[in-house]
Amino acid sequence: MSVEHPIIAVTGSSGAGTSTARRVFERIFDSLKLEAAYIPGDSFHAYDREQMRALVEKARIRGENFSHFGPGANLLDRLEKLFRDYGARGTGMVRSYLHTEAEAQEAEQPVGTFTPWTRLPPDTDVLFYEGLHGGVVTSEVNVARHVDLLIGVTPIVNLEWIQKIKRDRDERGQTVDDVTGTILRRLPDYVTYITPQFSRTDVNFQRVPLVDTSNPFVERDIPTAEESLVVISFRLNSRVEADIGKLVDGIPNAFLSRSTTVVVPGPEMEVAMEATLRPAVKRLAAARRKALKEKEKD
Repeated sequence: MSVEHPIIAVTGSSGAGTSTARRVFERIFDSLKLEAAYIPGDSFHAYDREQMRALVEKARIRGENFSHFGPGANLLDRLEKLFRDYGARGTGMVRSYLHTEAEAQEAEQPVGTFTPWTRLPPDTDVLFYEGLHGGVVTSEVNVARHVDLLIGVTPIVNLEWIQKIKRDRDERGQTVDDVTGTILRRLPDYVTYITPQFSRTDVNFQRVPLVDTSNPFVERDIPTAEESLVVISFRLNSRVEADIGKLVDGIPNAFLSRSTTVVVPGPEMEVAMEATLRPAVKRLAAARRKALKEKEKD
């Protein structure tokens, strides 16, 4: 953690809604005139697309578990080093994963590969991470300890699986059985490395459908925002320090389900995120400005 070089991390699985959180933070950063360094979590995967496919197949033949959720498929030591270096000096080494053909053509590399490691641009105000491991802790690394504001974004697990099945079927041409196999393969790592992070977050945003999702392993549509609620849960001693009463009063049909838990209608998710997170970002920015001014005096 660092007053001069704060780090914000949004942790959650692919398709869980972390991109929604990023949009909210982008608006907050823009309105506060903060220059952010954006770090996608998949840039710290250890293997490119073809290497990962080969390793997954080898693991399947051996009856072993291997997935992007676990440490074996990721450079978690380099992620922790980035956070440590940024907190200390506002710098660090990063790269990008090339998801699309357009990105690959621009980089003049094959799709599914990584760009070379480069140093972050100088003079950014905040580092923003979005990915699987922003709050991960293992026997080898402790990424969470370097984060100044840790946000969890996760739907209930059946909804997460429905979203993954539909995305992979529609965008990647996979069958429901294919995606179900991937979910089962990842499940031990999901339980061991992903879900514990949501007990370390300052606040979690969890989408809960109001329609039947009891069997996610059939072809079905993703419940809409109008068919959902969002549960916002604040950890005790959270660094968000939200005015929960004001949050409830400011959003139509919001209510408290516990003293530290606000429930809002699904369409109000981004509004609730911004109302919750903007004051926390303002405090980090104000503390940074104060620390830099005092440093200049010295």
